[in-house]
Amino acid sequence: MPALLSLIIPALIPTFADAVRGIVNKFTNGAGAKPANVDESIKLMDAETRKMQALAALDAPAANISKWVANLRASCRYVIAIIVVVAAVASVYVPGNNLEETDLLVNLAGSVWSFLFGERMHIGISRGKK
Repeated sequence: MPALLSLIIPALIPTFADAVRGIVNKFTNGAGAKPANVDESIKLMDAETRKMQALAALDAPAANISKWVANLRASCRYVIAIIVVVAAVASVYVPGNNLEETDLLVNLAGSVWSFLFGERMHIGISRGKK
């Protein structure tokens, strides 16, 4: 049961955080999140644009990078995620396996599941409640 809770609780944290944000916005009418005038709106949009440009620059590969290296670099997270999930599933079905190792791999697979599907699930839940 603790392994199941260690999978469910991290998946629900963004939903609870969104609920708390919604309650605060209900009482404050979203005043903290809204710019007070047009100048502040422009500055906020400019800051968000610079933030996205900085993130894109960090993630962009070098100009002289080989095609296969770029493809491997882009898929590295997903390859590792697949390896973790396959190892977790295999550890469950291997007879005589150490329970601590299986528990660790199942917890890792839970975080991989959250990485792959957590944001989509949170967005789906957020859109469904409106």
